[in-house]
Amino acid sequence: MNDLDADYAAAGFGGSLPFGQHPALLMVDVCNAYLDPASPLYAGVEAALASNIRLLAAARRAGVPAVFTRVLYGAGGVDGGLFYRKVPALQAYLPGNPLGDFPEGYGPLPGEVVVTKQYASAFFGTSLAATLNAMRVDCLLITGFSTSGCVRATALDALQHGFAPFVVRDACGDRAPGPHEANLFDIQAKYGEVIAEARALELIAGRRQQA
Repeated sequence: MNDLDADYAAAGFGGSLPFGQHPALLMVDVCNAYLDPASPLYAGVEAALASNIRLLAAARRAGVPAVFTRVLYGAGGVDGGLFYRKVPALQAYLPGNPLGDFPEGYGPLPGEVVVTKQYASAFFGTSLAATLNAMRVDCLLITGFSTSGCVRATALDALQHGFAPFVVRDACGDRAPGPHEANLFDIQAKYGEVIAEARALELIAGRRQQA
């Protein structure tokens, strides 16, 4: 990996983005579908859920906005288009299926933003960018599932919408270590900053002190 890091650095990848003055915590699709062993999307990401719970508690204490995403399709998945057709496991997000629900001990409080989406990116086809702009958010701490899917897509779109993405590796997860690590490497090289939970907690605490 050191040789790969050196190769990317020599090629001009891996610059750094500044952490903004008005961050938000964006938690992507933290739901039962990835946590229930009976689910086709189960990924064994219980440790990442625990990290999300800690980050959420810290954000609330510091007054950092918490934004949740969830996936929900209409009957038959017609609003999921080709994505729904490509990934039959997305049937987990049809109305009434508890796999699409937030897990016990985690979820939004009244007044916190919940974005309902049908595609991988939390920005695609949603009002997320407009909502963040209205909240004066300039950077995002991004967590959730899965690293190679909706987290990566959201991080890329965050960059393209002008929100510096800081992906928290401990609070993300995937169904295999390979895709998880490869996508974190790619995000760090090209699209954002990949940080540990401890660093994310420091950044959140810094916002509290400033406030």
